[in-house]
Amino acid sequence: MRDVSDLESHRVIETRMGLHIEAMEAEVKTMSDKLLAVIRIRGRVSVRNDIDYTLNLLRLNKKFHLILIWNDPSYKGMLQKVKDYVTWGEIDKETLELLLKNRGRIVGNEKISEDFLKENTNFNSFSELADALISGKVKLKDIPWLKPVFRLHPPKGGFKHSTKRPFKDLGELGYRGAEINQLIERMI
Repeated sequence: MRDVSDLESHRVIETRMGLHIEAMEAEVKTMSDKLLAVIRIRGRVSVRNDIDYTLNLLRLNKKFHLILIWNDPSYKGMLQKVKDYVTWGEIDKETLELLLKNRGRIVGNEKISEDFLKENTNFNSFSELADALISGKVKLKDIPWLKPVFRLHPPKGGFKHSTKRPFKDLGELGYRGAEINQLIERMI
């Protein structure tokens, strides 16, 4: 038989576990409220099958394609797998607005215009759409006419460092935080 102290210790452990689980859920919630921009930097030659499969799942089929994803654990694992082929970071509202205006396409490969936004959506400008996407009020999959992949140009002035090394080791690959906005502006 268990004595009272064993039951109390189990309650303490359960309480601590409950608090730990709540803290983890809060951390995931704050972590997942950021919109990430992911750009494929390296090409298609000599890519392992599992990495190529993950890149296809992310819809990064070609060099200089960009996608927008939420920072959640399922995408985090995929990004770690393809970190030697892509770069990613948190996109800000101004850059997202510029991206939608210049490189956003609708089905039929036509540019998005402000008139199209006013006629077919509840948004009156690119600024409102970018704000709704950043805040999470609207998700990309909720907008059926918007293509989920943005096709960019190579960066103006070229890459500043090697495309075969991580960003923190004077390269261009992997996580780069808010620095992604400068790269996107050079690629639009």
